[in-house]
Amino acid sequence: MVKKGWIYAVLMVLSASLLVDEASAIPAFARKYRFSCSTCHVAVPKLKDYGEEFAANGFMLPKDQEPTRAYVRTGDDELLLQRELPIAIRFDIWAQLADRETAKSDFQFPYGIKLLSGGPISRHVSYYFYFYIDERGEVSGIEDAYVHFNNIGGSRFDIIAGQFQVSDPLFKRELRLTLEDYMMYKTGSRWASANLTYDRGVMASYGFDFGLDIFAEVINGNGIGEAQNRLFDNDNYKNVAFRASQSLGALRLGGFVYRGKQAIQEGIARISMIGPDFTLSLPKLEVNGQYLYRKDEADLPNSAVGKNIMKGGFVEAILMPKGDRSRWLLTSLYNWIDSDFDELDYQTLTLSLSHLAARNLRLVMEFTHDLKHKKARLSFGLVSAF
Repeated sequence: MVKKGWIYAVLMVLSASLLVDEASAIPAFARKYRFSCSTCHVAVPKLKDYGEEFAANGFMLPKDQEPTRAYVRTGDDELLLQRELPIAIRFDIWAQLADRETAKSDFQFPYGIKLLSGGPISRHVSYYFYFYIDERGEVSGIEDAYVHFNNIGGSRFDIIAGQFQVSDPLFKRELRLTLEDYMMYKTGSRWASANLTYDRGVMASYGFDFGLDIFAEVINGNGIGEAQNRLFDNDNYKNVAFRASQSLGALRLGGFVYRGKQAIQEGIARISMIGPDFTLSLPKLEVNGQYLYRKDEADLPNSAVGKNIMKGGFVEAILMPKGDRSRWLLTSLYNWIDSDFDELDYQTLTLSLSHLAARNLRLVMEFTHDLKHKKARLSFGLVSAF
């Protein structure tokens, strides 16, 4: 088990963080528009509703609020050229104590360094990408990278083309406050590696005035590995996903469906996922939940059929004592996966305490208990963006 002395030490560090002044360095969009990170973010990287709307609008303010000083005057009305190329950096470090065979204590410095850029190409076309300069000691390259066509034909119809996470219309993994992940999204079955993390394809969305949002995705279904013989897809199949959600005041209810095929060594794996999700947003509390039922069927040699049923999801609660202006945030996350194959089973409970030492600097203490293997992990981290 994690030693109490380390817990006290981490608490002391968190307490000392109260003395840190707000940093002067701010991320790319805050530099461009000259407003605080708190305009869009509750805490790095979690977004407020305003931040979600800003991103959905192609990283631009409403037309009558967009500052002309942010763009070069070329004399060509058909050219929207940003005065400065927006670039930001995210820098994360973690230290960890855990019940495991080796490296019971580990300095994970740095855990990740990202180079990010995004903004408008034209009034209704924007881009976003980030390059992982260092991810757990390796150069991972580009993950998110897409072009966003916004308000097509003056409607609320959008199209995104590029690399993105299949689960983005549900809950964005990149915006979570915990080191512990949403595990059901990143877990494949015994037969097929396809999951709800990064893939290449097209995502279309439409929002109705009465609070209904719909998303449809067509993707390769094999992740974002490097091209083979100049081809990114490694089979003849395309996978599809659909999500609809309805806002009911503080409650949002959604449903998700995923269907597809993936070529595997034994033949073909047919993949289907379905499940509901919800978000309850109160001034000082946010609760998110996801349930997924996944069924994989694989054609095996000798006409046999392999099946894998997997059920799981997560429940996350975020307590913000002072609402979206909170300097302290407490997050709890329960992960659960139950599979026909025991090696895929997963069950953890996480408690994470965050403190904003500055608007773009978050200190974290996180405790995760592995309920399946009866083991514990204590992590202390620094998450920054500038």
